[in-house]
Amino acid sequence: MDIRVQSVKFDADVKLLEFIDKKLSKLSKFYEDIINVEVALTLEPDHKKNAKVRVAIPGNDLIIDRTADSFEDAIVDCADALKDMLVKAKEKRYGI
Repeated sequence: MDIRVQSVKFDADVKLLEFIDKKLSKLSKFYEDIINVEVALTLEPDHKKNAKVRVAIPGNDLIIDRTADSFEDAIVDCADALKDMLVKAKEKRYGI
């Protein structure tokens, strides 16, 4: 599974990139056929952090957008929501 991270108007540090990779690589446990994951990190005007995650799976893409006080919190929120979405997509695709 390929995970690409884009940080808009700032440079993400190595710790953040490793955290994102660690959290989002676990998604393959819930849906084995993930093609790739794209993450866009942006800073909001009110000093909030926004993470938009796009997971490409056969047939469609799952997109989730979360805003939090830190990028880590936003990524955790995205990962939790994506787990549920991937389980539903897998059940729908395979008729489980």
